[in-house]
Parts: sequence; C-alpha cells; structure tokens
Amino acid sequence: MLRTIRAFWHDQRGLALILVSIMLPAIIGLSVLAIDMSRANNLHNDLQKGADAMALAAAAELDGRSDSITRADRALANLVSNHYRFSGTTGVDQTLLAAGVSRRYLRSLPASDASPITSANVITDEVAGALEARYIEVTATPVGFFSMFPVSFISGNTSDNSFTVGAVSVAGFTRGVCDFTPVYICNPYENSTDSIYAVASDPTKRRRLIELRQQGGSTAQNSPGNYGFLQPPNGSGGANAIRDMIAKTKSQACYNSRGVLLRPGFIATVRDALNVRFDVYNGSMNGNKNNPNYAPGENVRKGYKTQGNACNAAAVSPAQPTNFEPFPRDSCFASGTCTIANGRVGNGNWDFNQYWSTNFATTTNPVSVPKPLGADGVSPASNTNQPTRYSVYRYEISQGIVGHASNGGEIGAPTCSPNKVSNPDRRILYGAILNCQALAAAGLMSGGNSSPPLPVEAFGSFFITETVESGSDQTIRVELVDVTGREGQGTLDNFLRDEVQLYR
Repeated sequence: MLRTIRAFWHDQRGLALILVSIMLPAIIGLSVLAIDMSRANNLHNDLQKGADAMALAAAAELDGRSDSITRADRALANLVSNHYRFSGTTGVDQTLLAAGVSRRYLRSLPASDASPITSANVITDEVAGALEARYIEVTATPVGFFSMFPVSFISGNTSDNSFTVGAVSVAGFTRGVCDFTPVYICNPYENSTDSIYAVASDPTKRRRLIELRQQGGSTAQNSPGNYGFLQPPNGSGGANAIRDMIAKTKSQACYNSRGVLLRPGFIATVRDALNVRFDVYNGSMNGNKNNPNYAPGENVRKGYKTQGNACNAAAVSPAQPTNFEPFPRDSCFASGTCTIANGRVGNGNWDFNQYWSTNFATTTNPVSVPKPLGADGVSPASNTNQPTRYSVYRYEISQGIVGHASNGGEIGAPTCSPNKVSNPDRRILYGAILNCQALAAAGLMSGGNSSPPLPVEAFGSFFITETVESGSDQTIRVELVDVTGREGQGTLDNFLRDEVQLYR
C-alpha cells in the first residue's frame, strides 16, 4: 500500500492538464482583453482619423475672409464623410457626422500643447470674428463601447461593461507668398458694388486703370487705392532697403496672409525704384544701370522721346500722341467722371486704336502681325472691343514686335541698360491687398501704422502701365492682373505657400 501511495505521489503524468485548468480563466481573460483593446483602439483610430479629416477640410477654408467660417461649416457638412466601426451602439458601420460632431473656431492656441484651450482662444462671435478664425477644434462625440471583458470587475461599476471613446482634433490654415515686393494696397473696390475677386475674373473690369497713390503717414493713407509699404521679414525697414527690394529683379520677401506689419512713412525714391523696370535710371538708381540685379524688362515702351540720354528719357511736351504714345489712360480721367473709389478707378475705356496706330500700324513701316484679340477673345481688338493693356503688352512680346519703332522713332527694347529680364512680368507690381477702411474702423490701422499684424484680403498682381511721374503722391497707374484665392486665374500659384496642418 505504501509503495502504491509513494508511486502515485511521484507520478507527474497529467500535470500539464492541471496547470492549464488552473490558468485557463486567466488565459481566456487576457485573450478577451486583447480583443477588446484591439477593438477599442480601432474605434478610437476611426474617430480620430475622421476628426482629423474634418478639421483639415474646415481649416482649409479659414483664409481670413468674412465668409471663412460659413465655408468651413459647409466643408464639415458636405465635403467629408467618415465612418467608424466597433462601437457598442449597433456594432455596424456608422457615419461619424451623424453620430455627432461639435466644433469651435479659435483665434489662437496656447503657447504650450500641454496647456488647455481657454475662452481667450475661442471665437464667440462667429460673424464678426470670421476674419480672426485661424484654427478649428473638432470634437467627435464619444460613443459607447461594450467590452467582452468584465470591465465592471476592474472599475467597480456593477451596472455594465461599457465605456465611451471619443476624439479631438485641432487644425489650422496658413497662406503665404514669397518673392513679393514689400508693398500693400488699400483695396480699391472696398465697399463698392464690385469685389476685388469679381474684377479679377472679368477682363472688361480688369482693364480699368487704377491710380495708386502714396499718402505718407496721414489718415488719408487708408483710403481705397492708396499704397504703402510692408515691414520686410528681416526687419530692415529703412527707406533704402525698401527701395532696393522694389527695384531689384527679385524680392526675397515672404508674407503671411494671417498678418502683415506695416512700415509707416513716405518713401520718395519709390518712383526711381519702379522706373528701373522701364529702363529709366534716375536719382538714386543712376549707378545701377549696369547691375543685372536692377535690369529692366524686355518691353519698356513708355511713350517717351529720347532727348540725348536714353537712361532718363523724358515725355515730350506738348504731347505728340501720333508719334509717342504710352498705354492711354481711361477716358473718364480726362473728363473727371470716374466714379469708383472717389475717382481713383477708371471706367476701362481706353484708346486702343490710337496706341496701335502710333506704335505698330505706323505710316512708314506697319507690323505684319494681326492685332491682338479683344475682350471677347474672338474678334480683333478695337475701341469697341478693348483688351486689357496687360494682354497687349504680353502680345507684343510673344509676337516679337517689341523693337518696332513708333511713328516718332521710339522702340520698346531697352536702350540704356545692357541687361534685360526675359521674364515678361518685370512690369508687374506684387502686393498685399488690405481692406484698409474696415481695419481702420476696427482701430487696427491708423495713418499707415498698425499695432497687431493685419489680415490680408488677398495678394494681387498689378501691371504698371506707364512710368511713375514725379509728384507729392508718387502715383502709380496700374491694371489689376490677378488675385490669390479660388476666384483668381492661378497666375500667382507659384508664389503661394498654402499650409493646412494638425496642431493637436
């Protein structure tokens, strides 16, 4: 008997079954917990990815315009459809938006990601605060998750084995431009029946001549059609630094639509800086005619008669429009009947026939190429089908007729500087367009000064139609070419630096 008991005591057969039986509840529990954790993690990933996608889609609309929040809400509702699985509600695929998504628009974020978003960061008035909306916080309403593992055993909650899973995402939008001149222009169409975007999309309105004037630091600086200067990103805001950035063939300045700082004050030498583009080197620019960084454009026709020195040619007086003719001004300027922006924006009616007959349909040597197309894009240009001056300027370059002599002998090719820029847009002025009146009314802008960085309505390009004349306001006569944004023609896309990113 004793021997039998001793043999049984030392017999190890079947030991594994005993151990497995003891550990089986733990093994099953851990397996169920792993499955639950995987399901919960997948649910959270679905919710987080959906919240991220919605935040990014909405943030892309926060471009600082008055309808930005309206467009962002539309993007949340219509442009993004996300789904999630593994919730405990039905256990099937569900639409995230239908489950509940809330959002808050923010003007700023705390300095540290570890700090919570406070009421100081949140925009409460979404109509007035649309210009400030820079970020959006999207919260996916937490949804129920029913676990197989007895969570109540761990948590002490004996009611059920459920908990909730949610997600929060914060995204923001930044639009900037690079290689822009440090110039801002008070929106000439602010508070008018036409928006700057509607004008940019319509060639019959783009051909309106605009008189941009520099008013120094007075309150008149904020009037539509005036221009001033931006603080360069490197902080070198001296008059000579600004002048050189305007005169050079390429400006290295980058600006953000969220906010630009103004450089107050009048800069008299801006006339000399801009006229370099026309192969005119006067005043402070006299020593730069051989410097390729200050090269003129390839088409510098300006309606001037060379009077002994091509570097500072002067307009013939009295005018001889049949011999020397720059791009004519709109008819309403001569009659004093221009009505937009207190007479600063023309009616778009200019004498194409006179310009063409003086410079190309000359009596002794007319050009062999046909006239450019008019505004209708089909028929040849004429005084009843006027093109934009910019399109004519580009047509002259593309057809190789820049060097053709006018009736008075002027040619469009540079004759002073040995250099020239092959970029046809050398006569384009790039600048930030500000709604100066609205900014002044909000107390953000006064006399060419700004305390906080000012939001930019759009960045624009303007064709300089003639040399800048001397005078107390340094008038620059331009045509609008294009603006940034969905309404633009896309010619400024190479300058844009648009970034939409997640911040939290």
